[in-house]
Amino acid sequence: MSLATIERTSRTSFVPVAPARELSLAVQPARATRPAVAPAPVAPAPTPPAEAPRLRAVPQGTEARGFVLYVGIDELKAAAAGTDLSAIVEQLKLLTQQLVPSAETHAAVALAPVGAGGRDVDVVRLALQDPSALAKHRQVEEPEEKPASGVVVDLSRKRVLIDDEPAALTYKEFELLQFLILRESQTIDRAQLISTLWSSEDEEAPNERTIDVHIRRLRSKLGAYEDVVRTVRGIGYRYDRHPDVSVRFASTPSPDFI
Repeated sequence: MSLATIERTSRTSFVPVAPARELSLAVQPARATRPAVAPAPVAPAPTPPAEAPRLRAVPQGTEARGFVLYVGIDELKAAAAGTDLSAIVEQLKLLTQQLVPSAETHAAVALAPVGAGGRDVDVVRLALQDPSALAKHRQVEEPEEKPASGVVVDLSRKRVLIDDEPAALTYKEFELLQFLILRESQTIDRAQLISTLWSSEDEEAPNERTIDVHIRRLRSKLGAYEDVVRTVRGIGYRYDRHPDVSVRFASTPSPDFI
């Protein structure tokens, strides 16, 4: 098909037509054109899955498996708000299941003595062993340990100091300790202790068995230094010079020194 054929009309009346030679000069053969082909769509590059935001407290190599929410509220405050602790727990569990149906929950109630005082949430954290709360509690509550200063036996004032604190020795307990100290490195049998420190007029004069009870009470009051009074099995007791014991003598000799 040519352009001349397209321009012909279907009318029957005579229409002058230009000479064929001239017409052929004007007519150019129609070029077949290929339909435009749209370029194939390019598939977008796959987007890597976004990483879940990490908690700042979670170090590398670990993963968060859950969390603890400490709620500080006692039963009276809950009642004043028209609810109770059980209802609050159920509502929190319900909210968690709505957000993440597969989540598991566990609730624990913190107990404290009546009138313990302090902020409710701090009491809860301590009761449930929160590490940061425990560390803070130790820093605030625990007093500094005083260095041990040993035992001071003041013979002139008839008193004993243990780490700078007075020991609540009875008169007989002090006499027992003094008797042994003044006879350093000597083994004293029970009969000698009784005959020297108790008289026949005493209402509660011990026998050789009950003298052990007096020694045991003396040792219990010496606390960590109970070993300053040594037991010689089958014989009696003795005092040996001890690095933790300092003895202050009176200016005049003790009347029981033999």
